[in-house]
Amino acid sequence: QVQLVEPGGGLVQPGGPLRLSCAASGSIFSIGVMGWYRQALGKQRELVTSITNAGTTNYADSVKGRFTISRDNAKNTVYLQMNSLKPEDTDVYYCNANVRTGLVGGRDYWGQGTQVTVSS
Repeated sequence: QVQLVEPGGGLVQPGGPLRLSCAASGSIFSIGVMGWYRQALGKQRELVTSITNAGTTNYADSVKGRFTISRDNAKNTVYLQMNSLKPEDTDVYYCNANVRTGLVGGRDYWGQGTQVTVSS
């Protein structure tokens, strides 16, 4: 069994920073792509950013230049540094990881979600 735990989140003022983290644990053989998604109530979950195990990153246009994803492969952890936050960044943020528990296969796992609220 694999679990993704993401503490953090909270209330931040517009223009402020916030850092999220997500640690994977359990029967992990290897982890491929890790990423962050966000979802507002009544809307589809959307990709914010992703990172391969080699460090190649991808960002949604709405967060380019403001958000930075990174990972620590030794700790099976992915981070999201969010700067210059805007009210429209308010959402529930979910981490995602493609995890292999054996030599073959692999499937996506999700964190429990953490609320980020940007408001004065």
